[in-house]
Amino acid sequence: MLRPWQTKIWLMRKGGESIHTSLSNQISEDIRSGRLASGHMMPGSRTLALQLGVNRKTVQQVYEELESQGWLISKPRRGTYVADMLPELSLSCENQELVSRAQGSFPTGDSFEAKLLSSHHVMGSASINDGVPDTRLIPFELLSRAFRRAIVQTSRQSYLGYGDPRGTDALRQSLQRMLNMDRFMNVTTDQICVVRGSQMAIYLSSKVLDPAKGVLVVESLSYSPAVAAFESNGFDVVRCQQDERGLDVEHLEKILSRYPVGAVYTTPHHQYPTTVSLSMDRRLKLLQLSKLHGFAVLEDDYDHEFHYESRPIPPLASLPNSENVIHIGSLSKVFAPGLRLGYMVSSPTFIHRVAEEITLIDRQGSTVTELAVADLMQSGDVKKHIRKVRRLYQARRDHAANELKRIFGDNVLYRVPPGGLALWIDISQLPKTVGDGKSGGFSSNFPVLPGSKLFSDVDATYPTHLRFGFGALTEHEITFSLEQFAEQFK
Repeated sequence: MLRPWQTKIWLMRKGGESIHTSLSNQISEDIRSGRLASGHMMPGSRTLALQLGVNRKTVQQVYEELESQGWLISKPRRGTYVADMLPELSLSCENQELVSRAQGSFPTGDSFEAKLLSSHHVMGSASINDGVPDTRLIPFELLSRAFRRAIVQTSRQSYLGYGDPRGTDALRQSLQRMLNMDRFMNVTTDQICVVRGSQMAIYLSSKVLDPAKGVLVVESLSYSPAVAAFESNGFDVVRCQQDERGLDVEHLEKILSRYPVGAVYTTPHHQYPTTVSLSMDRRLKLLQLSKLHGFAVLEDDYDHEFHYESRPIPPLASLPNSENVIHIGSLSKVFAPGLRLGYMVSSPTFIHRVAEEITLIDRQGSTVTELAVADLMQSGDVKKHIRKVRRLYQARRDHAANELKRIFGDNVLYRVPPGGLALWIDISQLPKTVGDGKSGGFSSNFPVLPGSKLFSDVDATYPTHLRFGFGALTEHEITFSLEQFAEQFK
């Protein structure tokens, strides 16, 4: 059986601290906090050295030092494990109890005003496919076998009655292992709620948070369905500037000086729609401001799995001062949106309020689907599938970038993103008249590129940027789409 998730270690070096000291301190801290539990198998020294980009001998020395201190234990021909009897055990238990009892300062609200308004920055779209996965890559045989096992399990154990609105224990436990091992987080199952996709998590979060506590801040270009959810639940939305390093925290400080802020919604890993990643210094500053001013941070980590160039930056929820973070993730992009599976992570108190809302609108999700996916996560098949499609999506990204250069030359500008399933393309230099010589009005006859969505600056009469989803297209389909798009400007 494959290991479901590879344990990852994040090094945040302090000034003057050696790699050896940083790694030793980080591993012992992860053990103390409970993220790495007793009996957990550590990555091999070669694997961890490759992951961190350090010398293997450094990792070996750290392991030997932690073994001598009682944190780790080496088992011949089996590997290195977290010791069963730990030094400072009482501290570890105390910290774990604090984690389990953690309660955030999230307010609640019951108002409902139907104001499903879209973002005024988004002028129109050519297609809803602007960064979705390719459903043709679904491992149907794996899924069908997992569903068959789940159906047998539910029928034999009477699981098809009403259950926990937060989701099945099996899936929440699988998610806990994934988040703790792969996302650098340290959460309990009481902090996890399974939902029917990230949009449901966004809506539920805005339903539980209280608009009376302050405005909801989003990036200047943001995900329109999220903005609509916030406004439908009574929030006044204020936009914060952004640049090539993501959300501008200096501008956020100015907003905080002018308005009471209830929450900030952000897509820090691959910002929607621009694809940029929020820099580490800004992540830390955002969390400091959240703790200082008491606002919630809604972290929409919608495609964390698809990062190609380097190690993904840890989620906001795994960093210091993240007590007020509501972490939202999706399993839909791993397989297909039609599976309707997502999750949210927050304090047990907040998750309890979310569960109350779920009982009013949905009662619970699909037990069979949740058990099937939990089975695939536990067996390691999910990780194997992610590795396979990640390589394919990276090749499609590179092909799309090369074809843009070949077909349009310097008439379009773009950066090859480190991850995600879409390219953010500056099309402001393309001709403002197309085809028959008429004005290329955005709302009328601007050329359509399948698998894309058009964006413009405020008050612009034609689009300035295009978000092109390459994930759901083969390389041949990418070339055909771009060539057809170019033909419309001749």
